[in-house]
Amino acid sequence: MSIAMRPSQALRLWQQVMLSQVRDDAPDLTMRQTAILFTIYLDPPPHTVRGLAARLNVTKPVITRALDTMGALKLVSRHRDELDKRNVLIKRTVEGALFVERFGDGIIAKAHELPI
Repeated sequence: MSIAMRPSQALRLWQQVMLSQVRDDAPDLTMRQTAILFTIYLDPPPHTVRGLAARLNVTKPVITRALDTMGALKLVSRHRDELDKRNVLIKRTVEGALFVERFGDGIIAKAHELPI
């Protein structure tokens, strides 16, 4: 589905979504953490620290720090790859899936509120 928006409308939508996130009890993720989380949930697995770093064009320590935060919030979990112990696999969690789904629902709700 394609929708036409002016830049000011797109920015207003993004502002409204961000304001709703700030006002909610939801975890307060940084833009980078949000991008990593959405990549984990929207792109097909498997996901590794190395793979996420390459996909987002950041270093592995950047991914690790973000995963530390998101792991503490139970949005993702990490496990050693049994086939290659050097790899750490990032897994989705129920809490993370619900967070991402609610975020999507919030975007839809705010989009419906935009003036035409």
